[in-house]
Amino acid sequence: MSTATDLAKRFSQNPLLSPGDLHPSMEGLEIACLLNPGVFQFEGKTWLIVRVAERPKQQDGIISFPVLDGKGGMQIMEIPSDSPELDASDARVINYKGQDFLTTLSHLRLLCSDDGINFREPEGYPKLMGEGKLQTFGIEDCRVSQVGDQYYLTYTSVSENGVGVGMKTTRDWKTFTDHGMIIPPHNKDCAIFEETVNGKYYALHRPSSVDLGGNYIWLASSPDSIHWGDHRCLLRTRPGHWDSKRVGAGAAPVKTEKGWLEIYHGANEAHQYCLGAVLLDLNDPSIVIARSEEPLMQPLAEYERTGFFGHVVFTNGHIVHPDGDRLTIYYGAADEHVCAADFSIKEILSHLI
Repeated sequence: MSTATDLAKRFSQNPLLSPGDLHPSMEGLEIACLLNPGVFQFEGKTWLIVRVAERPKQQDGIISFPVLDGKGGMQIMEIPSDSPELDASDARVINYKGQDFLTTLSHLRLLCSDDGINFREPEGYPKLMGEGKLQTFGIEDCRVSQVGDQYYLTYTSVSENGVGVGMKTTRDWKTFTDHGMIIPPHNKDCAIFEETVNGKYYALHRPSSVDLGGNYIWLASSPDSIHWGDHRCLLRTRPGHWDSKRVGAGAAPVKTEKGWLEIYHGANEAHQYCLGAVLLDLNDPSIVIARSEEPLMQPLAEYERTGFFGHVVFTNGHIVHPDGDRLTIYYGAADEHVCAADFSIKEILSHLI
């Protein structure tokens, strides 16, 4: 990365949330990470739907992690750390006897704040846990889009069958309609636009290919927000750039006079994650008008460079303030903490080419 500064005005209170700030979902587990919250406004407050990643307390000589059984139960897997059939080189995923497992099990938890800085876990709101055989490895990285008075939750559903996009809808955040898996594996990073365009719903998503193609951002449309088609490849990785290895959508795009402004994440071959932006045509979001040449934000702070998986800034959510220019991005730092930073939309737009 060619610059040592970025456009982010990080909150002085960062990290806003760390693993020790919340209680585990059940006895016998500990919170390893708080990651990548979806963000929305509801009843005059700022809300986060945080990914909470848990595991048993680790013991010497053993790697242990929880797995759901698809029927509401949980089992703890234990593997000798010196097993010749174990590949534990990645802190996030291990391979044992040819099968991949996650080192943590994630669920989604609601937090609210009066000032956008100090968050608490309110009573009466459910924890969203993995359910069924397509979520036995948990649910992750929720994006929240509001269309009218309905909220759309798109999140990553993970199991041994693969990684796909699940969706729920709600109006009150206490009762939810589950729409199942709306985009099958391998797919993630799905963000639904917060208004229809020419009568259609639009969403960004990220299929992955291990052979042909790559980890690119795609665009899809839908007549009803549930059945998606007309898939188009929108944004590819760029060799030699900060986003050379993979790109993926952040939250729902922001509507501006110049176009739909999407804040996206990109990673290079060294697995360093930064944030950039792309501008899409207001009437035809498949048209890319401009794109960041350099990152808008990169892992510079200590809490972004060191953690569960270092050198990562990754966002799923933001708040556009009433002035129409201030954009507060909430983001995961080093796959461990939740942080926030302010940006100017005008300044972002001026950096696009």
